Amino acid sequence: MKYRGIIFDLDGVICFTDKYHYQAWKEMADGIGVYFDEQINNRLRGVSRMASLDIILERSEKQYTQEEKEELAARKNELYQKLLHQMTPDDLSNEVKATMDGLRAGGAKLSIGSSSKNTKLILGQIGLDGYFDAISDGTNITRSKPDPEVFLKAAEYLHMQPSECLVVEDAAAGVEAAAAGGFDSAGLGEAAAHPKVTYKLETFGDLLHI
Repeated sequence: MKYRGIIFDLDGVICFTDKYHYQAWKEMADGIGVYFDEQINNRLRGVSRMASLDIILERSEKQYTQEEKEELAARKNELYQKLLHQMTPDDLSNEVKATMDGLRAGGAKLSIGSSSKNTKLILGQIGLDGYFDAISDGTNITRSKPDPEVFLKAAEYLHMQPSECLVVEDAAAGVEAAAAGGFDSAGLGEAAAHPKVTYKLETFGDLLHI
């Protein structure tokens, strides 16, 4: 492995919580009478909670104050956290765990770089509590992707330079953030088609061959 550090996005890379995000946003939106569907939900991938709320409220006839927005975001997160407690170690695939173990055996340090404020809760639910060498998430950043802050903090926590780290992402905003921060990136799904991605992955296990 040519990189000393590997920084993983969480949602859509290590595990999948899209359905829980969708259910929570849908219930919140229904509660205020704002239309919300899966197509709109796709625009929220890799986007912070407040920015996601602004996208949803584009269809609202009402203008919400910042305080009201924060209450709506808190309501969504409350619903989401309840759903997250349904997650178990079975939500972590054998391929993902074996690949990460292989990267670590090869000498790489592993970190999370996620805008989610629920990162530690999710890791605990899927059996990865204490597994990573560093965690940079929504609790320690002020700017969400495509700003590179979350990845720059992860590299800092690993005591490495961006050039020494590889970012693994599934969202276009994540690839943009990696490029903006001076990181090489490996893309899954949507991210694999991004023109700025360094490596196009077909499966998570392909990381072992970089």
